[in-house]
Amino acid sequence: MHLPPDITALFGDVPLSADPADGSRGGLLLDHIADWGPASTAAGPFQLVPVRIERDLPLISAWMNDPAVAAFWELAGPEEITAAHLRAQLDGDGRSVPCLGVLGGVPMSYWEIYRADLDPLARYYPARPHDTGLHLLIGGVADRGRGIGTALLRATADLVLDHRPQCGRVIAEPDLRNVPSVAAFLGAGFRYADELDLPDKRAALMVRDRAHRHLL
Repeated sequence: MHLPPDITALFGDVPLSADPADGSRGGLLLDHIADWGPASTAAGPFQLVPVRIERDLPLISAWMNDPAVAAFWELAGPEEITAAHLRAQLDGDGRSVPCLGVLGGVPMSYWEIYRADLDPLARYYPARPHDTGLHLLIGGVADRGRGIGTALLRATADLVLDHRPQCGRVIAEPDLRNVPSVAAFLGAGFRYADELDLPDKRAALMVRDRAHRHLL
């Protein structure tokens, strides 16, 4: 996808300074994601930047309308659909923070970092305090299938474990039908812990343990 200059200009340099309006996003419940800074990856410097609807909605909505994304996220349609999904998180208590994933200065993925132990997901698996969950999509077709997702999953899990000292595990629950996603988690050091029957899907419970982070 070709990004318009007014969007790419906002992400010209990494590390990025957090917008003052983002200060509460990813606050106490998620240890201030806006302040985490970049991680080094083989593909370049990568940073999670909390979403600002007025800046990011057109790009995220365009990604949600990609058929390959819509099949699992189910947010295709006018921008208002994606906006409602984002506002539900941004207007909440901070237990889920939507972020752009910025690689080498270019926004190229969408992430949700959330407190899995405070999420409805905790009803379906043996949650532990401070379990932190990940949702993601890779926006551009050119960035899929080349190992970038695997590298970014590992980097993001490391960011969580580095900046959330009380978190012992990073959790994900990709749809079992999404074989490339499950494979990417496995390649990023997550283990396949269980299968979950969730209200909207049958999911693979993927876990990356702090205790094993340097072994896998």
